[in-house]
Amino acid sequence: MREISPLAGALSGLCPRCKSKTLFAGWVRFADSCRACDLDFSSFNVGDGPAAFLILIIGAILVAAALTVDGMFSPPWWVHIVWIPIGIGLTVMGLRWAKALLLTQEYIHRAREGRISDK
Repeated sequence: MREISPLAGALSGLCPRCKSKTLFAGWVRFADSCRACDLDFSSFNVGDGPAAFLILIIGAILVAAALTVDGMFSPPWWVHIVWIPIGIGLTVMGLRWAKALLLTQEYIHRAREGRISDK
């Protein structure tokens, strides 16, 4: 089996173990487990970290784009409504990829909860 980079696997929604396209059960929701190799995706803790970063990054890009369009073309106010679906689309697709990449990295590096040693 050829080696696939974690980023390529995340963009395609591939299981980090068997590389089957079974990671997602919805647009952003993970499947409970891989249908091919039975890897339990619910054991990974992806959390809301990707959402916070995406909202800040995409928000900054959209504000800069809106200000540039407004400064260059001075369109009517209602033209700026186009930024809403663009922002939602970028956030949903970015969230899908970011969550998949984080889950893949957790699998590759065997990330677990931290423990204090009893030494």
